[in-house]
Amino acid sequence: MKTILPFLLLFLGSISYSQTTISGTVVDDSGQPIPGANILVVGTTTGTVTDFDGAFTLKANLNPPFTLQASSVGFESVSEQITTNNQTVNFILKEGTSLDEVVISASRTPERIFESPVTVERIGVNEIKNTASVDFYDSLENLKGVDVNTNSLTFKSVNTRGFATFANNRFMQLVDGMDNSTPALNFPIGNLVGMIETDVQSVELLPGASSALYGANAFNGILFMRSKNPFDHAGISAYYKQGITSQKAAGDNPYTDFGIRMAYKFSKKFAAKINFGYLKGTDWAANNETDRNSNGGTRETNLNYNGVNVYGDVVSTNIKGVAVALEGLGILPAGANALVPSVAVSRTGYAESDLTNYNAESVKADWGLYYRPFEDDFEISYVGKVGTGSTIYQGSNRYNINGFFQEQHKLEIKNKNFFLRGYMVGDKAGDSYDMVFTGININRAWKDDNTWFGEYTGTYVLATLGGATDAQAHAAARAQAESGRFLPGSDGFNEAFNKSINDPDLLTGSKFQDASKYYHADGNYNFSHLIDFAEIQVGGSYRKYSLNSFGTIYTDKDGTIDYSEYGVYTQIQKNLELNESLELKLTGSVRYDKSQFFDGFLSPRISAGLTVNNNHNIRASVQTGFRNPTTQDLFIGLDAGPYVLIGAAPDNLDRYSRSYPVSGPGQVIGQPSSIIQSGRSGYENSYTLSSARALGATGNPAVLEIANPDLVKPEQVTSGEIGYRGKFKNLTVDFSAYYNSYKDFISQATVVSPLYGTVGDNSLSVAALANGDTQAYNIYTNSLAEVNSYGASIGLSTKVLRDFDLSGSYTYAKLDFDRVKYPDFVTNFNTPEHKFKASFGNDNLFDNFGFNVSYRFSDDYYWEATFGNGVVPEFHTVDAQINLRVPSLKSTFKVGGTNLTGKEYFTAFGTGFIGSMYYVSWTINNL
Repeated sequence: MKTILPFLLLFLGSISYSQTTISGTVVDDSGQPIPGANILVVGTTTGTVTDFDGAFTLKANLNPPFTLQASSVGFESVSEQITTNNQTVNFILKEGTSLDEVVISASRTPERIFESPVTVERIGVNEIKNTASVDFYDSLENLKGVDVNTNSLTFKSVNTRGFATFANNRFMQLVDGMDNSTPALNFPIGNLVGMIETDVQSVELLPGASSALYGANAFNGILFMRSKNPFDHAGISAYYKQGITSQKAAGDNPYTDFGIRMAYKFSKKFAAKINFGYLKGTDWAANNETDRNSNGGTRETNLNYNGVNVYGDVVSTNIKGVAVALEGLGILPAGANALVPSVAVSRTGYAESDLTNYNAESVKADWGLYYRPFEDDFEISYVGKVGTGSTIYQGSNRYNINGFFQEQHKLEIKNKNFFLRGYMVGDKAGDSYDMVFTGININRAWKDDNTWFGEYTGTYVLATLGGATDAQAHAAARAQAESGRFLPGSDGFNEAFNKSINDPDLLTGSKFQDASKYYHADGNYNFSHLIDFAEIQVGGSYRKYSLNSFGTIYTDKDGTIDYSEYGVYTQIQKNLELNESLELKLTGSVRYDKSQFFDGFLSPRISAGLTVNNNHNIRASVQTGFRNPTTQDLFIGLDAGPYVLIGAAPDNLDRYSRSYPVSGPGQVIGQPSSIIQSGRSGYENSYTLSSARALGATGNPAVLEIANPDLVKPEQVTSGEIGYRGKFKNLTVDFSAYYNSYKDFISQATVVSPLYGTVGDNSLSVAALANGDTQAYNIYTNSLAEVNSYGASIGLSTKVLRDFDLSGSYTYAKLDFDRVKYPDFVTNFNTPEHKFKASFGNDNLFDNFGFNVSYRFSDDYYWEATFGNGVVPEFHTVDAQINLRVPSLKSTFKVGGTNLTGKEYFTAFGTGFIGSMYYVSWTINNL
C-alpha cells in the first residue's frame, strides 16, 4: 500500500494540473466589446461564448500548449497560443464581410458563403439586433431576392423566384432540421408557431431548386432556422416589445411581444433549455368592397354584386329560371316569366369585419434535453415544440384561424460527421372557421335561398305589373327579400354566427376541422474523416402522412388518408488547388425520390466554383428538381362557393359528391329536380371556363372547348445558375442569374361541368350551360404549356463616411408563359418584375448607440390565387430604428417603426392593407 500511495498521489496531482483556465475579452478594432463571440479550443469541442461585456472564462482539460480561437459572425477569426495556466488573452477581431460568414445549408457541410456552390442568404444574431423590422422573421423582407407576402399580422409567407401563394407548398421551412409545414395545409404558416427571437442562432435562405439534397418539397427554396445549443449558450435572455399598429380600416391598436429563453449547462454531459413566447395584436383589417363581377361596381350598380371582402353575396342565381319554376308550380300567373329579364341576382352579404374580431395572437414554447455521454461532440437530444395562435389565412376563401395548435417532437443523434433524426408533426384546427361560408350560412339560417330568390322574383313581377320601372322593381324585390334580415350584432345574427362556426358541414356551417399528422425520419453521414481525396456524403429520408380533416378539407370523412414517400442521396465535393491564386471547388449531387403514387425521380446537381486570389469567386451550377403533388393536390375535396376544389388522386375523384338542384328550364327539358354529381366530372366531363363564358356571350356552341384534364403527376424543373462574389477593398459584390425550365408544371385550372349531358354532344350539355345547370371545379393537373422563368439579383455593401454601413440589392424576375394560348391555366407566378432594397446604418454611431434605416421598393404585379386575381400596385416602404446598449444592465433598448411614410399597401389581392407599426423594445442578455 505504501508503494502504491505515492503513485496515486502523483496521478491525482497530474489530473488536478491538467485543467487550464484562460480568461480574457473579445473586442472589435474600435475597442467595442463583442458579446456572444465564440471561444473554442482548436481541435476539440471545448468552448464558451463571451458575455455582454465581451468577457469570457474558459476551463479546458488540457495542458498547454494549445491554440484558442475567437470568432464572431461578421468578423475575421483570430487564434492565440496558450502557453501557461491562468493566461489572459485579449482578442481584437477585425470586421469582415457578409461573404465570410459560414453557412451549412448549401452543401450540408460548413463553408463560407464566399465559397458556396449556389446562392445563399444569411442573417445572424448581429443582423437581428440591428434590424429595423419588428422581429427577426419580418427582417427576411430585407434579404436579396426574397418575397415576403403578408397574409396577416402573424402569418407571412416567404418565397423566392416566383410561383407562390399563401399556400406556398413550393417552399420549405426547417427549424433545427424539422419541417415546419402544417400537416393539414402542407405548407409553413410563417413564424406563428416557430422560433423565439432570443433563441435564434442563424437563419439561412437557399433560393431556387434544392431537390438534389433536400427532396421533393425543396422545389423553390428553403429557409433554415437554427437555434442556440445550451452547451454553447447558457443563461437567461429575454425581450419585451410594446407598440401600436396603425391602419385606416382598424385604427390604432396595441401590440405586445414577449419572449424568454432559459438554458443551463448542468455538466459537460448534460444541458437543457426552455423557451416561451407570447404575441398579441390586432390584424390588418380587409375591407375591399370592390365588385368581382363588374370591375369596380357596387351593390347599387350591379344586381349580381360580389364584394372582395364581403361574404354571402357569392350566392346568386338567374331570376329568369326562378320565374319559370314558379310559373310551372302555379305560384306566378301564366306568362309572368316573360316579364322577368335573364339576369343574375346575388344575395346581400356581410362585411369581413362583421365576421371576425381581427385578433392576432401567438403563444409558443419549446424545450430541449441534450446529452453528451462522452463529453465530446457526440450528442443525443430530445426537442419538443408546441404553439397555438389566431390569425387570418387566405386560401380558396378567407379563414379565421382561431386557436390553431401545432406540436413537434424530435429525437436526434449526431456528431460532426453524421446525424440521425426522427420527428412527428401534428396539428389541430381549434375553433377555426371559413368566413365566406359563415356569411353564406348566416343568410340561410335566416332565410333559405329558395325562399329568398322566390320572394325577390315574385315581388319583381308584381312591381312590374304595377307599372314600376326595371330599377324600381329590382329595388322593391330586394327590399322584400331582405325583410327580417339578421343585422350584425343582433341576437339573431349572433345565434346564427355561433351555430355556423361550430358546424363543420359547409351546407349549414363553416367550422374548419383537422387533426392531421406526419412522421419523418432522415439521416446523413459525411465520410470526410475517413476519405482524403474528396468529401463524400450519403443520406436519405422517409415520410408518412396521416390526413384527418373529418371531411372538411380532404375527402376523409370516412377515416384518415395515409400515404408515404422516401428518398436517398449522395454528394461528392472536391477542392483542387490549381496554383497559388486559383482554387477550383467541384460538387456533384444526386437524389432519388419515390412517392407511393408515382414513379421515382432522379434529381442531379453539378456545380463548380473558381476562387481567384481569395477575393473573387465565380460559380456555375445546373440541377434538376421535381415536386410531388401535395396532399391538397391529391386529396382535397372542398366546396369553396364559386367552385369545388377536387384533388387528382385516382381514388379521390368519387369520394366527393353532392346533390345539385336543377333549374326550371332544365326540368322543362325532362331533367329531374336534382342530380348527384361527383368530383370525377371535373376531370372527365367538363368544358374550359373561357369557352363556357364565350358561349354565354355569343350563344354559339361552336366556341365550346372540352377540358377533361389529365390527373396530376409530379412536376420537374431544370435550373441553371451562374454567379459572382467579390471583394474590392470596402466593397463586396454578390451577383447571380438563373433560368428555370419547367415540365409538367403543376397548377390549378377552373373547368365547368354540366349537370346533365356529355361534353361535346352539342345538345343536352349545351342546354345545361345555357340554363345555368352547371358546377365549376377547380382541379389540379399539369400544363401542356411551356413554362419558363428567369431572373437575376445583385447585392452591394460597403462602408461610407468610414463607419457607416450602406448596402443595396436589385432583383429582376420574369415569367415566360403563353397566356393567350392557355387562358385557363394559372401559374401563380405572383412576384414583381423589379425589386430594390437598401439599408443605411451604424451600430456604433457613438458609444453604445446605433441606428438603421431600410427601404424597400416593389414593382406592381398581377396576383393569381384561388381566392381571387388582381393587380398589386407598386409600393415603397421605409423602416427605421435607433438603439442604445447599456452594458451595466446587459440590455439593449430599441425604438423603431415600420412603413414610416404611412402609405398603406398590400402584397396580395384580397388581404388587408398593411399600415404602420411603432414599437419600443428591451432585450436583456441576448448573446
